[in-house]
Amino acid sequence: MSLQACADIVAKGDPDRFAAAMAVPVAARKVLLPIYAFNVEVTRAPWMTSEPMIGEMRLQWWRDALEEMAKGGPVRRHEVTNPLSGLFMVDQQGADLLDKLIVARRWDLYTEAFEDKAHFDDYLDATGGGLMWAAARALGGTDENAFRQVGRASALANLFLAVPELEARGRKPLVDGRANAVAALAKAALEGLKAADVSQVGREATLAGWRAVGILKRAAREPARVGSG
Repeated sequence: MSLQACADIVAKGDPDRFAAAMAVPVAARKVLLPIYAFNVEVTRAPWMTSEPMIGEMRLQWWRDALEEMAKGGPVRRHEVTNPLSGLFMVDQQGADLLDKLIVARRWDLYTEAFEDKAHFDDYLDATGGGLMWAAARALGGTDENAFRQVGRASALANLFLAVPELEARGRKPLVDGRANAVAALAKAALEGLKAADVSQVGREATLAGWRAVGILKRAAREPARVGSG
C-alpha cells in the first residue's frame, strides 16, 4: 500500500500526469500521485465491463471509500486508499470534490449524449476542474476558480484527444461536433487559461495540463482534426 504502487498505476494509466508528477519536488509528488492514481482507477472503472450495473458498483465502491475517509473511520484496503486517506482523512470538502468526479464518470457507463451544454460543462468541471482543484488544495492552494479553470481546459484537451475512440465505442462526447463549435470550445478554453492567475502555492498541480495549450491551439486552428484523430 505504498506511494510506489500509486506511481506504478499512474505511469501505466496516465503517462501525462505521471510525467507532470515526476517534474515536481518529492514533497508535492507524495500528494499528487495518490490523487492521480485514484483518478486512474475511477476513470477506467466504467470501461472495464460492458455491463453498466457492474460499472456502477465499481464506482460506488470508491464513493464508499471516500465516505469512510471523510468520517475518519477504518478505510477499506486497496493500494490507493491507504496513501489517499493520508490526504483526505476527516476532510469532507476534499472527499466531496472527488465524489463529484465519480458521479460525473457515471456518464461514461452509458451511450446517451450530454443533455445540453450545461451538462457538458459540468462534466468537464467535475472531472477536470474538480480534480485539479482537489490536487492544488491538498498542496495548500487557495485560488479555487483559477485552478478549476486550468483543470477544465485540460479536461477539454484530453476529451478532444479521446473523441475518435469514444465515438468508436458508441459514445457521443461532444454536444456539437461541427467544426465551428469545436473551434469555439477550444478558443474559449484558451482564453480561460490566459485569464487564470493561479498562485505559487499549489501551482505544481497545474503541470498535469502541460499538453493542453498545444492541443487546444491545434483544435482552434484545425477543428476537423479532433474528429479524425
